[in-house]
Amino acid sequence: MLQSGFFDLEDRFGKLDQLGDPLKALNEVVDWSVFEPILARGLTKEKKNKAGRPISFDPLLMFKVLILQSLYNLADAQTEFQIRDRFTFLRFLGLTPESRIPDEKTIWLFRESVKVCGLHDELFQTFTRFLEGQGFKAQRGTVIDARIVQVPKQRNARAENATIRDGLMPADWDTQPAKKAQKDIEARWTQKNGKSYYGYKNHIAIDVKHKFIRGYDVTAAHVHDSQCFESLLDGKNDNRTVYADSAYRSDEHERLLKRRRFTSRVHHRVWKGQTLTRRQQQENHARSRIRARVEHVFGHQVKAMRQTIVRGIGLARIRTRITLANLAYNMSRLAQLHLRCA
Repeated sequence: MLQSGFFDLEDRFGKLDQLGDPLKALNEVVDWSVFEPILARGLTKEKKNKAGRPISFDPLLMFKVLILQSLYNLADAQTEFQIRDRFTFLRFLGLTPESRIPDEKTIWLFRESVKVCGLHDELFQTFTRFLEGQGFKAQRGTVIDARIVQVPKQRNARAENATIRDGLMPADWDTQPAKKAQKDIEARWTQKNGKSYYGYKNHIAIDVKHKFIRGYDVTAAHVHDSQCFESLLDGKNDNRTVYADSAYRSDEHERLLKRRRFTSRVHHRVWKGQTLTRRQQQENHARSRIRARVEHVFGHQVKAMRQTIVRGIGLARIRTRITLANLAYNMSRLAQLHLRCA
């Protein structure tokens, strides 16, 4: 059996560098040490609970595993396989082919600990502060939009679905713990452009100049986009102009923006029995050129990161996964901007 030596590995990495390893670029632009205090503090609290199998890997290593998982939308078992199989993944994590690799259960447990401790939001905000320190402050206004994030469909009886819509759990599920563990009673159906979708929504606010995600919220899919409008307004942006599509247009929101001293560039909406004036059409067209920047963000998450279906049961777990996906996008975007400057 042939064995590779140190120089064989160096040659392989050299070739990967020539081809353009995106994970190496990510390691070069992200200061991972900024996350260590949060991971250490949060997971130390979690260790007070002695139940379950302990996680014997470095928390920062496991956090980078979650970022890998988000960048490629991998299931836990597939994440373990890809780490063992791909040299780029090993190098990103600072491991070698001989290193001990976290298995799928360890990955699940660590992500569960991040969820229980509520670290995902803090990790996202920490990276936002890191971006600001690097000179990437929010500029030129805010764009707000939402994207449906699908989850695996549930196969329930009609009566069970009716009970779930009322915010309750079918009574007989309590006597079937295995079935209950696989049921998501917080995901919802919604329709868009005549098609039905099941899952959740990722509501985001990006800055116009850099296209970083500056704020986000996660809800069930049936929640209207406009319900998260106020929470996504970015008062730290140096330009208080807000762009959004017509779904966010209402008299209440216009008064809100005026009261909080934001400039509205929300698309004009066609109300029943009315049509847009020529001026309103022209304004919508001009605003679309800027508002479309948020579609670039969603496009990257769907096409490059494959964030079409997210695996998880319940709002808390899906929020953790979507937050990590938003964070992974920001890291990827930072690497893109550094590459352009170079």
